[in-house]
Amino acid sequence: MEDVKRKCVFLNTGRLADRLGLTVHRSLLERRLQRLMREYPSSQSENPEDWLMDVAHARGARVVRRMEEDVKGFLAPPPDVFANEDLVIAICQLQRADQPQLLRLAAQLVSRGAVNVQRLLLLARRERADVILGELARQALRVEPEHAVWRRVAAEFPLRRPFRSPVVHWQRLAWPVMVHRRANAQKWELVR
Repeated sequence: MEDVKRKCVFLNTGRLADRLGLTVHRSLLERRLQRLMREYPSSQSENPEDWLMDVAHARGARVVRRMEEDVKGFLAPPPDVFANEDLVIAICQLQRADQPQLLRLAAQLVSRGAVNVQRLLLLARRERADVILGELARQALRVEPEHAVWRRVAAEFPLRRPFRSPVVHWQRLAWPVMVHRRANAQKWELVR
């Protein structure tokens, strides 16, 4: 009976940490995020994940969109209030809903070099998002092995133990490059 209860809790929580078999901690960034959501409300966001997606869209990361994309009048917090590094780490936190497409937005910001790497690494350690960020780096390096930012992140956050489930597939972080409109991709590029 205890196993049944545990399975029900796992299925009902829907957090990234639950799928990967990891734990979460009480986060200072999460409290700050709740405050910013009140100060910079988005009429279309009902949860932190939607709000983070709206902020990412305002910053030009649009590889993933919501169905009700019309977010007129949303004023995202400026980068000096909520930096891109904060945004990436907030998306990569284990307490986020299990929505791998949201991780694609974080990867897009890192791939385009819109982050301060040193601050990103420091914040990832502090907020315990290093396991997710490290895995994104390993997947991105499968597409572009010489990407300086992803190489630094992968070197800082090596895989300690395999996850119970994959975080995201490398193809979700890249676009296929077609030649002469043929069906097979000649190569892949990171989404920037």
